[in-house]
Amino acid sequence: MNKTAIRTTCAYCGVGCGIAAAVAAAPGQRAVTIQGDTQHPANHGRLCSKGTHLGETVALDGRLLAPMIGDQTVGWDAALDEVADRMRDVIEAHGPDAVAFYVSGQLLTEDYYAANKLMKGFIGSANIDTNSRLCMASAVAAHNRAFGEDIVPGSYRDLDEADLILLVGSNTAWCHPVIWQRLEAARAARGTRIVVIDPRRTETAEQADLHVALAPDGDVALFNALLAEMHARGLTDDAGLNVPHGFWAGLPCDPGVPADQFAALADLVAAHPRMVTLFSMGANQSSSGTDKGNAITNLHLAMGRINRPGAAPFSMTGQPNAMGGREVGGLANMLACHLGFSDTELRDVAGFWNTANICSGPGRKAVDMFRAIHDGSIKFLWVMATNPAASMPDAGFVRDALARCPTVVVSEAIADTDTGRFAHIRLPAHAWGEKDGTVTNSERRISRQRTLFPPPGEAKADWWIMGQVAARMGWGDAFAYDRPAQIWREYAMMTGLAVRHGRRLDLRDHAAISDVDYDAMMPFQWGGDYPLADGYSTSDGRARLIAVRPPMAATIDPAYPLRLNTGRYRDQWHTMTRTGYAPTLAQHRREALLEIHPDDAMLYGLSDGGLARVATANGASVFRVSLTDAQRRGDIFVPMHWTDVMAGGARANLLPAQRVDPVSGQPAFKNTPARVEPIKADWRGFLLLKQPAVPEGLLFWSRSRVKGGWLYELAGMGAVSVEGLLPTGERLEVADHERGMRRIAVRGEDGALAGALFLTRYGTLPQRAWIADQLGETSEAIEWLAARPSTPVPDRGPIVCVCHGVGEKDIEQAIGAGACSVATIGQETRAGTNCGSCRPALARMLAKMMETAQ
Repeated sequence: MNKTAIRTTCAYCGVGCGIAAAVAAAPGQRAVTIQGDTQHPANHGRLCSKGTHLGETVALDGRLLAPMIGDQTVGWDAALDEVADRMRDVIEAHGPDAVAFYVSGQLLTEDYYAANKLMKGFIGSANIDTNSRLCMASAVAAHNRAFGEDIVPGSYRDLDEADLILLVGSNTAWCHPVIWQRLEAARAARGTRIVVIDPRRTETAEQADLHVALAPDGDVALFNALLAEMHARGLTDDAGLNVPHGFWAGLPCDPGVPADQFAALADLVAAHPRMVTLFSMGANQSSSGTDKGNAITNLHLAMGRINRPGAAPFSMTGQPNAMGGREVGGLANMLACHLGFSDTELRDVAGFWNTANICSGPGRKAVDMFRAIHDGSIKFLWVMATNPAASMPDAGFVRDALARCPTVVVSEAIADTDTGRFAHIRLPAHAWGEKDGTVTNSERRISRQRTLFPPPGEAKADWWIMGQVAARMGWGDAFAYDRPAQIWREYAMMTGLAVRHGRRLDLRDHAAISDVDYDAMMPFQWGGDYPLADGYSTSDGRARLIAVRPPMAATIDPAYPLRLNTGRYRDQWHTMTRTGYAPTLAQHRREALLEIHPDDAMLYGLSDGGLARVATANGASVFRVSLTDAQRRGDIFVPMHWTDVMAGGARANLLPAQRVDPVSGQPAFKNTPARVEPIKADWRGFLLLKQPAVPEGLLFWSRSRVKGGWLYELAGMGAVSVEGLLPTGERLEVADHERGMRRIAVRGEDGALAGALFLTRYGTLPQRAWIADQLGETSEAIEWLAARPSTPVPDRGPIVCVCHGVGEKDIEQAIGAGACSVATIGQETRAGTNCGSCRPALARMLAKMMETAQ
């Protein structure tokens, strides 16, 4: 590791990878070289493609750099006064429950603590919830029911020591690639068997020893049947557990998968006591998500596969600090530090915070919060570091709620987001690289996130912003923080209340840490490897088996005969407010694709590469079609990342309903009745611009970042309004009227290419990559208009390995030259040798070419 590098943590998923960031030495430059931190125990130097290319996201493109009231730039005093005045007026007129905070796993723990304290302790309402409600709330609820506390009972080390790993609702190779690397290493070192339980045949499933393609929401039936089978084989022991009456008799059921698959799964489970079940959003984002978590936990508890090496039910979080938010109390149904709302807990917390305004009980969870905003019960909403107008289910309803809300405050690093467009007040916050504080990853490991750059413009830390508002509300003494270390010490001291009430969360040994030691803090894991090894946080110290039943089978509505699933892409993150600005990350998937089985596509008249409208009872959106037999018949999939800022369609979260898990309140994103229909455009095209724009009046558009600007895919009806698409400047045009083709380039005043538009009504459009590289260049403009560059770059095909820029044709050439394994492909091309998330794709290409050659 570079000795001058700053040790920090990644901004993305819950793996919590350590980063060694070497900042450019030139004053005023915002450039950084990213490497994995070889000393960090979460990743030992490994990074995925997103972490590797974090340096592409630190420029100031699109940043919010000053406070805004409406469209007017103002100073901090004016903005903070406006926030405090509006909040005070609402509280005086309607009470504290008319105020709500919607926060984020992108906040640091110190920010989260300040937000929770301000809302629950001083405003006097528990109406603070987080976008972690959309990711991990069902796992939290399952932990609380089984263990008496929200605790992940294992560590990443268990993945290294397991002989069997079940991946439930987790496309690990894409969504947690560094964890996938650990699984591959365990398989190579000890022959670890990997089972994927997922309706989709993801790239992770393709590399599994067994793929169990259960129906959507079939997890409870599968795990109940599996536990019943283990019980019948005499492999369970409920001594020392709290077991409800009739538990064992109520377990047997149809597992919902073919008998041979179930038998293979049962034999693997029976034969491998060192078993980890890693579950994630595919299990949690369901109306039965909590029951799924408990069905998994039941299996581990009853078989004794917990609290020992290589054995644990393991919930993987989606965000870098979802766990830190859970610890401080950032969910509406917990008070603080793993405490609930009993009279004694409320009294103790009020005493610790020295407040007379403590809330009286739980607040509104995310979906209910936006319903209350919609019906006018909540009149002041403060959104921090998240984008609910794009990420919440039934997003059209959420947007209507935001439009009705008298005051919407948004603390955000990015100037233009779908949610920011509804804001009355926008407050510029620190982004990754400017933040300073702590985060907690999925294995309870706390790490420092450190400042790399001075904050740009007027951007401020979230904790500072909240403290300034609190001071204007008359609570300044309780929020007189001048550095995050002060907040950390207070939070660490407060965990003493958790210990007093029988919880395991205990950071008291950090309560007196100095500023110097805080700055130098090394990663550490609270609770150790097995925090529940000496008992559980229940009233009797015993873990509980929770009786859960499979959900009722859904009745198929002929109007919506398909089941819609949504999820993540490998190289994008959430609503792309950061990754959308990284040219390298855009190469993997430039558009949002509707994935559908070829037989279903034929049934509904869809063609590969065409456009389709996906409709549900809640809304409709347009996507590019991708045919794949990795989809089950009757199921379709779309990604969740695209927003109005990035596309004129492809908004996945318009489609799911407001249906939630009754225990956790987590929305059900994974199983929505839907239908599809083809869309026929009169013309298709692509547009290249140095500066971003928002095309209007089109049937469909979607944009992605390229090195010199932005690439837009377009489709429309009728005449093409060229003037509305291209910038001003000298135009160069070529037309082929027989094929309905037009190619137009625009030179800026500096002679460089400022924009280009390629259109066709009947023909084939050229490859985009070489043409996109000409943005900002001054040579060969006339030649490339005819798509005949004098020295074109060889067509390398779609980029497979984003880390090293290796294309599909590069890989095919290596295989053709004799590369006969994923490792040798890596030796020849470097593909798959960094983050490893493309290795499943390499294996698939290798198998296909070898099969063809036989």
